[in-house]
Amino acid sequence: MTQSFRTTRRAVLAAAILAPAARAQDAYPSRPVTITVPWAPGGSTDILARTLAEPLRLALGQPVVVENRSGASGNIGSAAVARAAPDGHALLFATMSTHAMNAALIKDMPFDPVEDFTAVALLAFVLNTMVVHPSVPARTVGEFIAHARANPGRLAYASAGPGSTNHLCAAMFCRMAGIEMVHVPYRGGAPAVLDTVAGQVQLFFSAGTQTLPHVREGRLRLLAVTEEHRSALLPDVPTVAETVPGYAMAVWYGVLGPRGMPPAVVARLNAEINQALLLPEVKGKMAAIGVEVAPEAPADFAARMRADAAKWGRVIRELGVTAGDA
Repeated sequence: MTQSFRTTRRAVLAAAILAPAARAQDAYPSRPVTITVPWAPGGSTDILARTLAEPLRLALGQPVVVENRSGASGNIGSAAVARAAPDGHALLFATMSTHAMNAALIKDMPFDPVEDFTAVALLAFVLNTMVVHPSVPARTVGEFIAHARANPGRLAYASAGPGSTNHLCAAMFCRMAGIEMVHVPYRGGAPAVLDTVAGQVQLFFSAGTQTLPHVREGRLRLLAVTEEHRSALLPDVPTVAETVPGYAMAVWYGVLGPRGMPPAVVARLNAEINQALLLPEVKGKMAAIGVEVAPEAPADFAARMRADAAKWGRVIRELGVTAGDA
């Protein structure tokens, strides 16, 4: 047998072995794609996932099913996707709290929030607001800080529960501004915002989806947004950082898959999702609920997730916050 014949024979055998895998990848998706939302139906995560499902169905040529699997601060649904086959048919609607904060808040995590997932696409940032009850004699962040310093320990802030983004926003604000306030945790954002409207607590940091309807009706006063830069949705509203330098909380949503997804599948999903986010009907629906779409490449999203996990892990340890705190 000649050397050239052996080389040709090896090449033919290798091609035969690789062909099924190549055909399977080229055929993606070969069955319905499931997007798991690890939160209850009706929230902004659920709305955005269902808004994306239809343009993705048209682009991929397969049904795109949204499945809500809530519980354990987003860990139940996220763990299910982490254990799924990494072929692109099981995706996760991820939130910053689950993948950048839970590991520092919750003992015995069922997965590594960064290492056990493949970054597919950043979706959007949720407009996050700082609001007060109208009885508070402050119309700016600076005036609120002065009021709180004049009344140490007499003002209270609400949260959706210990370790929630509301809690971390307020705890970080108090520390950086040098003020003392009482933390009042609730079982979710809805009762927290209602008690702020009722004047039972004075301050609440939360998504605009919860606060802006009350701001428009005069039941709450909007002082600032928490992102690093002013939002295009509310360009006249200052950031907290304009008064408290270095303060920033930008809450993102994204799509993840199990660790080890084929790069070609990731690239296709990223392209299709980014295209869907730029559709006028998608952008308009998101803007109406205080969500600003933000397409991003997989590598950039992966770097963002890793950096935020490091940042918020450090902040949570410095604040001494755990999910069991009251």
